[in-house]
Amino acid sequence: MSIRERLSGNEAAATAMKQINPDVVAAFPITPSTEIPQYFSTFVANGTVDTEFVAVESEHSAMSACIGAEAAGSRAMTATSANGLSLMWEMIYIASSLRLPIVLSLVNRAVSGPLNIHNDHSDAMGVRDSGWIMLFSENNQEAYDNTLMAHRIAEHKDVMLPLMVCQDGFITSHSIENIELVEDEKVKEFVGEYHPEHYLLNKEEPIAVGPLDVQSYLFEHKAQQAKAMINAKKVILEVAKDFEKMTGRSYGFFESYKLDDAEVAIVCMNSTAGTTKFVVDKLREQGIKAGLLKVRVFRPFPAEEIAETLSHLKAIAVLDKSDSLNAAGGALFEDVTSGLYVNQKNVPAVNYIYGIGGRDTKADDIENVYKDLLEIAKTGKVDNPYRYFGLRKEGDKNAL
Repeated sequence: MSIRERLSGNEAAATAMKQINPDVVAAFPITPSTEIPQYFSTFVANGTVDTEFVAVESEHSAMSACIGAEAAGSRAMTATSANGLSLMWEMIYIASSLRLPIVLSLVNRAVSGPLNIHNDHSDAMGVRDSGWIMLFSENNQEAYDNTLMAHRIAEHKDVMLPLMVCQDGFITSHSIENIELVEDEKVKEFVGEYHPEHYLLNKEEPIAVGPLDVQSYLFEHKAQQAKAMINAKKVILEVAKDFEKMTGRSYGFFESYKLDDAEVAIVCMNSTAGTTKFVVDKLREQGIKAGLLKVRVFRPFPAEEIAETLSHLKAIAVLDKSDSLNAAGGALFEDVTSGLYVNQKNVPAVNYIYGIGGRDTKADDIENVYKDLLEIAKTGKVDNPYRYFGLRKEGDKNAL
């Protein structure tokens, strides 16, 4: 029987960590993820878990400690945001290249500068090609559920890759919602124990971790990482099926919301999906066939599946909460449109950059995007695919 509780997104992530009871948690505080290790440290202090909590002097050290713990054969977790993730950058790549299934709770925040502590996705997008599996969470329930599934995915013998669970800073991390928790014993059974095949403390099989990888080997090792990321797609769906049997909650690569008969649709990630669902319902009442595709699994990117799901639409808008600053659009837009092209699906697409540095995303903004899509659907033409919404209006002294 599930347990009804009211928790913030950070509390939900920390509660999932408590139920997983990892061997090691190493973390350094940074807004807005600080509460996750803070809450977890109380579980350590009162004996609820028997985790070794390592309070380090920087995020670089936090990831280094997790790498050492995993290499030794332990299950390790951490949490961070924005510049903290940036400071981990060197070790982020090392963690994935060493095939260590560390789980990181990433509370998405703008990467400085200028200094900003509010939400966008620039931190996650900065490490999108580092070899980490990336799950995004619309709300507190999904942040909890994704964390429970994380180790089952990352530690699978055909995967063995680190995984980060993303949620929006402040919007979900500090907002309290009603969620359903799984009983401790069921979580313990679902997650299982970690039994790595190779680890440093196995005296029967001495190994080296992180030696120099010269020309004769590095290429093959990177190809093995790529294969593991491909394998993760199957494992993600298998774990989701087992999770649905336990909880009744269903997850896939993405969520299709009123998309089957839609003519126009938005593609987005994380909390913006909730606002978009509200707008879709409103437009449906007006007879407008609007829909939504909410991406949950960003890495590995389900390009073929997304392309097939969007193929019947007359126009789509991809919303990016970070700008690649490449004069061509955001990362999600690039992946979605690349997938459409490679899979030979011709759907007019436009990109909107929005919400940078915590700029409020209003229902009216989303509704205006759908209005633009209806015009594109009429003509089949996209005059300018690289757009912003939510900027200050022209004439304001602070406008561009």
